[in-house]
Amino acid sequence: MIAYNAQIDGALATSKEISAYLTKAGALVSSIGAIQEETMRHDIKQPDLDVLIVLGGDGTILRACHLCSSVRIPIVGVNLGTMGFLIELQKDEWQNYFQRLLSGDFRIEKRMMLQAEHFRKEKSLGSWQVVNEVVVCRGQYVRPVRITTEVDGYPMAGYVADGVIAATPTGSTAYALAAGGAILPPDVRNIIIVPIAPHLSPDRSIVLSEGAKVTIKVHTSHQAVFSIDGHAPVIMKDGDHVQVGASVHDSLFIRFHGPGFFYQTLNRYLEQNPSLLAS
Repeated sequence: MIAYNAQIDGALATSKEISAYLTKAGALVSSIGAIQEETMRHDIKQPDLDVLIVLGGDGTILRACHLCSSVRIPIVGVNLGTMGFLIELQKDEWQNYFQRLLSGDFRIEKRMMLQAEHFRKEKSLGSWQVVNEVVVCRGQYVRPVRITTEVDGYPMAGYVADGVIAATPTGSTAYALAAGGAILPPDVRNIIIVPIAPHLSPDRSIVLSEGAKVTIKVHTSHQAVFSIDGHAPVIMKDGDHVQVGASVHDSLFIRFHGPGFFYQTLNRYLEQNPSLLAS
């Protein structure tokens, strides 16, 4: 199956080109569809689906991970976006690797995910699977919020800040990195906590073990929200909390390069964003 970002010019044409190539090589391409289409959620559950080929940028890959993780379908990405930090193959090189895909000459990289659950007092209002990060932060008013964090029921830190991020190792190179957090290799299984613009509060990131249960609670007289992987924000009231822990699901990526390719990509990213090295 091939999924593409319909907002990117040429994505459908490249999808059809890949489909023709794979079909000629003897593979069965079950369908081609835009990643945003609701039918994609149904199609991804086909019992004989071996891999999802995704064309787009990192945001497209995140959406694909949300679709594929629960059914354990691996993803191979072709970058049509800008940086493509999660994507190994560029638009002009997929033909060099897809014969290896067909012959099974690749490795599967497992990346830890999180589960986040929103509570109001003791009532659960919903839960989400997380690829990159959970962000608990101020809402429409440009004022910091007071946030307390606990680990396994014990107080960890309190912040007066724009927000707090709980990220996976994958997410450590996304918003958490921009907020000054540590960079974690993708194969480790840890949770990283990063404050956003703290005011007279702890300003260092904290790395926790995979088994930790983190509670992020807001204390505010004005609006606060939380967001999962950059999705639409969910309103929080004073005293609400989000509980974060390791998910039972992993994101699965097909990789053709060795693990060191992550550092090559990271080096390229930091060269393009030198301000991150100074933060």
